[in-house]
Amino acid sequence: MSALAWTAFGSLVAWLWLLLGQGFFWRTDVRLPPGREPRRWPSVAVVVPARDEAAVLPTSLPSLLAQDYPGPAEVFLVDDGSTDGTGELARELADRHGGLPLTVGSPGEPPAGWTGKLWAVRHGIGLARARGPEYLLLTDADIAHAPDSLRRLVAAADTGGFDVVSQMARLRVESLWERLVVPAFVYFFAQLYPFRRIGRKGGRTAAAAGGCVLLRASTAERARIPDAIRHAVIDDVALARAVKGGGGHIWLGLAERVDSVRPYPRLHDLWRMVSRSAYAQLRHNPLLLLGTVAGLVLVYLVPPAAVVLGPVTGSAPAALAGGLAWLVMAGTYLPMLRYYRQPVWLAPLLPFTAFLYLLMTVDSAVQHYRGRGAAWKGRTYSRPDAVGDEG
Repeated sequence: MSALAWTAFGSLVAWLWLLLGQGFFWRTDVRLPPGREPRRWPSVAVVVPARDEAAVLPTSLPSLLAQDYPGPAEVFLVDDGSTDGTGELARELADRHGGLPLTVGSPGEPPAGWTGKLWAVRHGIGLARARGPEYLLLTDADIAHAPDSLRRLVAAADTGGFDVVSQMARLRVESLWERLVVPAFVYFFAQLYPFRRIGRKGGRTAAAAGGCVLLRASTAERARIPDAIRHAVIDDVALARAVKGGGGHIWLGLAERVDSVRPYPRLHDLWRMVSRSAYAQLRHNPLLLLGTVAGLVLVYLVPPAAVVLGPVTGSAPAALAGGLAWLVMAGTYLPMLRYYRQPVWLAPLLPFTAFLYLLMTVDSAVQHYRGRGAAWKGRTYSRPDAVGDEG
């Protein structure tokens, strides 16, 4: 067989392994487990780090204040140096809508050794500590929760004995670029961190989704959260690893009633979302970057290339292997498209989206070596591998 045929065959083997051997990552039925209502509802502090979030707060914050949680609960919004009136707007929304008590705090600039977001989270937890909460709900300012969200999270954690219960919020999918990129973003995340493996007690796979993380306060104290992960760019994964590394039991799945209201109408917006942390995911390691690029090419780009070039070069085995690999690829993507209520014709376009992610990852590395580093809401850190410079 030709080199092209062997490469296409290698891609097909890789897809068969991903289909059957990577924790059935492509399935989307890992949802919040049902839980019994506890006899006594524990106290909860909801911590919301917010920086320049005035555009999304009118949708997201009232949903938190309107939680029908039977136990004591309070919202702590940390206004991290906003210039758009985020803190003032939060107070106005609380006065207008009522509901759970709201405290707005401001942490000041993060000291050396802290990312901006985690410094804000630390300040929020510090404000909440005086109330002695039994659980902490860490949620982003762009996340809207159904009225029973907190109740269901606590019931699931209490019934399942989980130290962390996290839901990956359903991201907005309205613009053309959102349709192409967003479902694939969650698909790739699940491929890296299969949800079924995360929920296994004693297993090594650990991850969380920062938009919605319910954490036992005692576990946070024992794992020194967030101090122990203060330098992390990908703070949700770092949190899950810290908890699981200390023997904690964690769960992560797809949300049904927790949604992100943040729009990403342009490719540029989505590009920034991915590239700001992609190289951090690879630990700023050039060898891991090369391996990732090679893997993306073999797994996602070789199949369509073999389908096109096989007939041109007279290699029927290459076209057949490439076509089968492309078919398996598209088939594993269909459940995620259905979860996001998107048309099935987007499934064969996954190689194109994967190519975009390849470019975003390379760009993330380029920005790192140019000294621009990672950023959170406009706060840029020049060397994300240095202690305290990520955010």
